[in-house]
Amino acid sequence: MKNQSISKPLPLANVHIQDDFWSEYIRLVREVVIPYQWEALNDRVEGTEPSHAIQNFKIAAGLAQGEFYGMVFQDSDVAKWLEAVSYLLETKRDPDLEQLADEVIEIIAKAQQADGYLNTYFSLKEPDMKWMNLAECHELYCAGHLIEAAVAYYKATGKMKILDVACRLADCIDAVFGADVGKLHGYDGHQEIELALVKLYHATGKETYLSLSQYFLDERGTDPSFYEMEFERRNRKIHFGGLNMIYDRSYSQAHLPVRMQKTAEGHAVRVAYMCSGMADVAAEKDDQELLEACRSLWNNIVTKRMYITGAIGSMAHGEAFSLDYDLPNDTVYAETCASIGLIFFAQRMLNIEAKSEYADVMEQALYNTVISGMSRDGRQFFYVNPLEVWPDACDSNKNLKHVKSQRQGWFGCACCPPNIARLLASLGHYVYSKKEKTLYAHLYIGSQIEIELDGHLVSLLQQSELPWKGDVRFAITVEGEAKFNLALRIPNWCKAAEVRVNGITIQLSDAAALVDGYVHINRVWRSGDTIELNLPMTVNRMKGHPLLRETIGKVALQRGPIVYCMEEADNGANLHQIVIERKSQEQVQFDTKLLGGLQVLSIGAHKELADGWEDDLLYKVDEDLRTEPITATFIPYFAWANRGRGEMVVWVREN
Repeated sequence: MKNQSISKPLPLANVHIQDDFWSEYIRLVREVVIPYQWEALNDRVEGTEPSHAIQNFKIAAGLAQGEFYGMVFQDSDVAKWLEAVSYLLETKRDPDLEQLADEVIEIIAKAQQADGYLNTYFSLKEPDMKWMNLAECHELYCAGHLIEAAVAYYKATGKMKILDVACRLADCIDAVFGADVGKLHGYDGHQEIELALVKLYHATGKETYLSLSQYFLDERGTDPSFYEMEFERRNRKIHFGGLNMIYDRSYSQAHLPVRMQKTAEGHAVRVAYMCSGMADVAAEKDDQELLEACRSLWNNIVTKRMYITGAIGSMAHGEAFSLDYDLPNDTVYAETCASIGLIFFAQRMLNIEAKSEYADVMEQALYNTVISGMSRDGRQFFYVNPLEVWPDACDSNKNLKHVKSQRQGWFGCACCPPNIARLLASLGHYVYSKKEKTLYAHLYIGSQIEIELDGHLVSLLQQSELPWKGDVRFAITVEGEAKFNLALRIPNWCKAAEVRVNGITIQLSDAAALVDGYVHINRVWRSGDTIELNLPMTVNRMKGHPLLRETIGKVALQRGPIVYCMEEADNGANLHQIVIERKSQEQVQFDTKLLGGLQVLSIGAHKELADGWEDDLLYKVDEDLRTEPITATFIPYFAWANRGRGEMVVWVREN
């Protein structure tokens, strides 16, 4: 029942990234992050909280003795690590890494029970509670991540073992859940199984998996409350006492049927994963009602509930959305996983309808929050991504205890590090897509692809100087000639783009050329044809909507896709005292020695001083503060907190 009207990302094996900026991140994932996370999963990183995730699988497989340790969703860390490994293997053979993955798969397969059930927490710790606490305990979430890893590994290697495990697990779930009499009429507290089942459907062609995904979506939010009924069945036993997951149905987006939801409520990662699953099913089933719900939720998120960095989730309690225009910068949650989920959602919407707004947000989250979540050396990570940090307050103010001024080596809840790894390892999935005879370029990342268009094998070489310069060049190689449409995104941060084909300028004022933010070049292509894209990068002083209380009277600096921030390391303490001059001209300079090479902005400013203010006087009648002129220095937001502990701020006052 495949919908032919949607575009498809290119197979990862067909996209070879060769980019001055992104190749280093992919190298880090391959050479540093994956080995480091393997050590962490095996409890061999000193000074970090133990994971025990691999050991849990070994115990469940009968290969070791002991008890389950960790969070109820600890299995998912292994699954996401395996998924990241799979993407690396799809893009480059690595026999040693493949052998290690095979060994992990062997352990996972041995841990699977005879009926297909696979979850180390319930197998080891609460075997009598299987499928009894979906609201809190992530059984289907863990299953979803295992299924995603299995599909990725099968695509990378062609090996069936882990895919067989995933199918047996999905069949077990299908035997338990559904509308039939005798089955559980329910759904998981944390969405993930929905999008995983669609991937399994793609890999196997088995319609049951697509139907089960749709069932979980349509069952969510119906009455009577599934969570309350299962709560009574288990004699009102609670797993997470700090959150009211049973009765606060909006926390897990179960307050309304998904087709009726108009605003993003509750846990931000769950919203993003749910929307990704909704978009998948809407695309496959050509379900216009479900697609319209996706559009409503997308619009609410990006126009009223998203940070300028592409981060989502404004409050720590519940790691959740709050209300429209409530985007505090210091108490923000902005979980790394939430921005990754937003990228998943954006890509799926982009495949359904090629509108640049989706790719713009995908780029915004990728260049800012996602890579901010990992240190420049690949060994430390942020769970929370604030836009303003005062380290001393983080130490003392309990409302800020979730905010860290330095990245951590690992976490007890370690969902973010392997999520970063699997996204960066699969980066090639997000650059291009194809629909019939149209090839879309969504992101400008240096790469070479091979694809069949118009019955001919076409090679496209992209050379990109983003994010530091806005020059992009494409070169085409094809046997003979091929007629197809090349659609290039014009980013929302660029207001004066120029496009040239073989040196001839395309008039972007032509409505036929520019459609939904993409310039369409439909012609007969021959080897040697070139396309040049010039995207001028001015320093934009961004302002928030007047209803954004936290940004009123302030600006954030953005150049190209990069949001900038001030750090104490460059500007001294008390960043809140700095006011940039409205008429001062920003200076742009590339510093080759700063953290591997970064573009730095300098701008005229003044600093309000405490000189002359009595220490024992907290307030006094209005009088002008003494100021001194300074040059304020801004670095890319993604690079902050790589030079030790210190203050940071994105939004700065402007006089």
